[in-house]
Formats: sequence, structure tokens, C-alpha cells
Amino acid sequence: MKVLKFGGTSVGSISNIKKVTEIIHDGESKIVVLSAISGSTNKLVEISEFIKTNQQEESKKIIQELTDKYLEVTKGLLTEKTRTEALEKYIYSLADHLIYLVENELNNYNEIVAQGELFSTYLVNQYLQEQGIKSRLISALDFMRIDKEGEPDYFYIQQNLSRLLNEKPEQEIYITQGFICLNNHGTISNLKRGGSDYTASIIGAAIRAEEVQIWTDIDGFHNNDPRFIENTHSIAQLSFDEAAELAYFGAKILHPQTVIPVRNLEIPVRLKNTNLPEAEGTLICNKVIGEGIKAIAAKDGITVIKIKSERMLLAHGFLKKIFEIFEKYETAIDMITTSEIAVSLTIDNPTYLQEITTELLKFAYVEIEENKTIVCLVGNNIIHHETTPQLFKILQDVNVRMIAYGGSNNNISLLVNTNDKPKTLQLLNDYIFKLNLV
Repeated sequence: MKVLKFGGTSVGSISNIKKVTEIIHDGESKIVVLSAISGSTNKLVEISEFIKTNQQEESKKIIQELTDKYLEVTKGLLTEKTRTEALEKYIYSLADHLIYLVENELNNYNEIVAQGELFSTYLVNQYLQEQGIKSRLISALDFMRIDKEGEPDYFYIQQNLSRLLNEKPEQEIYITQGFICLNNHGTISNLKRGGSDYTASIIGAAIRAEEVQIWTDIDGFHNNDPRFIENTHSIAQLSFDEAAELAYFGAKILHPQTVIPVRNLEIPVRLKNTNLPEAEGTLICNKVIGEGIKAIAAKDGITVIKIKSERMLLAHGFLKKIFEIFEKYETAIDMITTSEIAVSLTIDNPTYLQEITTELLKFAYVEIEENKTIVCLVGNNIIHHETTPQLFKILQDVNVRMIAYGGSNNNISLLVNTNDKPKTLQLLNDYIFKLNLV
């Protein structure tokens, strides 16, 4: 059995839902994971934010916009009166529930944002059944759970998912929600934004799937960012390590945690394009092909924290003291460089920047630099490849703030000013790909 995940744009219009139906209706049994209709989650997040400040009129306006959108797609997709009426009843009931939360200032954030996936899966399942396809809706809230550390509870997931699948084993398609889950207390939670990819690979691991497919609006990982570089191309195959590096450092086609559940089970992940289903896309597996730089990704919104102290010189425990502060505020570090008396590191989440800075100032001088970008070069064994040293000559006119080289054989990271990102990507692209040096 395969697991197929479709993102918000893939179910964002009537025509796209019909494309998805053509893709999944091939006679083979599969689990289909769906995101919310594109734009839905943003509106639901807005409602939650407005509840915090008791902006009832603004909240109700968004609820009406969401209701109108859901009614429009329902009427355009379904033709059977009983199914249409059932969906309309569902939509009006959802609107009433959201209004109740607004009027009573009940900011149940996780419950609110979960409604996007709950609606999209109900809608698509009704459409599939109307088309005569053997489809069953199984709620992620009946099997997907995370533990107190926020990690998937695989035993619980496997046991309950198996039970649900065995109840109706004759189905061709099982529809379920991405992103949403229960926490260890049994209340609604989620796997964070973009987590539908992660849902698919967790399910893939639980059922020992033949393959996990992630369907979006682009045909796999590209060798560079197509928003800044012309004539990029998709990469046919990547190793799990290479894909994980690209996903973490800015290639938004894949959630960074997607490969974790399936890599040790050697379950391949394939990235496909809903609008171009015949394209091969990108296959991610344990097999490593070739050496040298295969792709470039960039991650914006990076903050540099420079920590300087004369006490650092020859002092053991200094770095431990720094890391404990970042651990306390649950803030991950991307890059780090050290000298005799200074440490420079980067973060991509500035939520607790002020608190972190305050604690660091108790024993060190601190400088903050914002508006930085990490440019990540990924490929098998690139730090030993003969073409790699030339990169630093190519970038001699770019102000490179930090370099991470050697931490991984598959990754070189460069920190630059965000204003220099387009220039950096183009220079690297011209050297690596146009000159065919890899």
C-alpha cells in the first residue's frame, strides 16, 4: 500500500480536486492524506488571533468569508442533492461553532486551525463516493497521537490505524487529515505548519508502506530556487541525508522532518507535481548517486548572535553555559563558529531573543545582527569534491558572514546578508550548473 499526500493548492480548487481524483483512482489500495484548502489555515489562524484581542466583528467577517468559500466549492463540486445538503449543514454548523468561540472569547487555537483539514477531507471523501469510488474517511484524531515530548507515539498510531483499516479492508481509498493529531492528554494538537508531509511519512512508517508520495505544485526538488534563478530543473534522485539538508535549509517543498520516520525502514519518498503527474519528480531513498553539489537552497529570517567574553579564553564549560540558555528557551541553533574569546551563532526563531540576550549579558558582551540568510549547498561528499574550493573565489565579492564547512560531508552553509541572496544564488548557479563542473 502507498501513502499519498496532497497539499493545500492540490485541493484548493474544483479543477484541482478533480485532478487529484484522477491520480488516486487507479484501482490500487492507498491512504490519501490531505491538507486544508489553500488559504483556509491562514484565515483560521486570523480568527484565533482576533479572539485574543476580542475583535468580534473582524472574526465574524473572516468566518463569513470562509463559509462562502466552502459553500462555493461544495456547490461546484457535488451534484447529488443529499450530499450537497450534508456538506452545507456541516459548513453552517462549523460557522456557528466558530462564532460561539468568538463570542465567548474561547481561543482554542489547535481546535480552530484543525477545522481546515477536517472540512477538506469530508468534502473530498463525499466527492469520491459520488463518483462511485470505494472511499472511506478515517479521522486522524482516531489514530494520530504525539507523546509528551511532541514525538509520534508509534505504538498507539500503529495499533489504532491498523484497527481502522481492518474495519473496512475492501476500500480502495482511505482519506485522512494531515497536520492534526492528539497530544498525550488526548486533546487536539498538531504537527506544526507544513506538518501534513510529516503525517504522511508517519503513516507510511506505521503501515510499512511501499512508498510515500508528496504531491504539490512543483515537480520535486529543484537544483536552485526557481523564484530567483531562471531555468532550474528538478533533481531525479536524492539520498535521505541530502533531502533532509535541503528541506531544513529552505527548500519548502518538503517538511524538514518528513524523512525521519521512513529512512531506517528504507521506505522511499517521491515528490510529484499534481499539475504534471506524468513527470518523474524526485525520488528520495537510501541510495546515493554521484558526488558534488546537486542543489542550492536558502533560508531567510536568520539572526546572528555574537557572544564575546575574555572569560572564555581557556575556560571549560563556557559553551555549555551558552547552550543551556538556548535550551531553556527552546530555541534551535543553525550555525556556530568560535574563536578564543567569541562565539557567533545563528537562530531562525527570534521569539525569545530578548530573554536570551538578557541572560547572555550577565556574563558576556552581546551583538545582534538581523536580516541574514543561510545559503546551503547540498550534495554527496561535497566537502572533498575537487570543484568545491573554487566556490570561495566565486564569492569573493559577496560579504560572507559565516561558513559551516565540515560539519557534514553533504552540506556547506554560507551566511550572507539577505540583500545579497539573489546575487549569491546566481553566482553559485553559474559556477556549479552552467559550467557543468559537477
